[in-house]
Amino acid sequence: LHEGTGAVTENDIHLASASDAIIIGFNVRPAVKVKELAEQEQVDIRTYDVIYHALEDIEKAMVGMLEPEYEERVIGTAEVRDTFSVPKIGTIAGCFIIDGKIERNAGIRVLRDSVVIFTGVIDSLRRFKDDVKEVATGYECGIGVENYNDIKIGDTLEAFLMDEVEATL
Repeated sequence: LHEGTGAVTENDIHLASASDAIIIGFNVRPAVKVKELAEQEQVDIRTYDVIYHALEDIEKAMVGMLEPEYEERVIGTAEVRDTFSVPKIGTIAGCFIIDGKIERNAGIRVLRDSVVIFTGVIDSLRRFKDDVKEVATGYECGIGVENYNDIKIGDTLEAFLMDEVEATL
């Protein structure tokens, strides 16, 4: 935002306050009056003697400003073997878990002939009459997909989680 040489001044504090910025000083110390104004204006003053420490802190601050990045992780695949129409709920897919596991809080992708036709979230996950949190490989279950009722026998349901990845510069 602004750079200069010499001590941190009251004008620096006012500028940082107006723009919601921090002040970084290298080999300088602010005067008592300037420190008091900074506290009053809630401006953070950071001083450093080693340039590498200043650069590390700036990089950490910039990484914190970045939007988080997400990485998709497929956790399970199920084959639709039957469908059931349930009043007020919609279509429930009777599935066999081919690989991994299906979790209630996971995202779900509907594939028909290896083409993604819908991506959404699991609305319900049941084994027989019981609500369950997850179903593992080799078991059958009923899966309801939120806002999607066009599930057909032979479709593949792919469950996935979105993992937050630490952003880097």
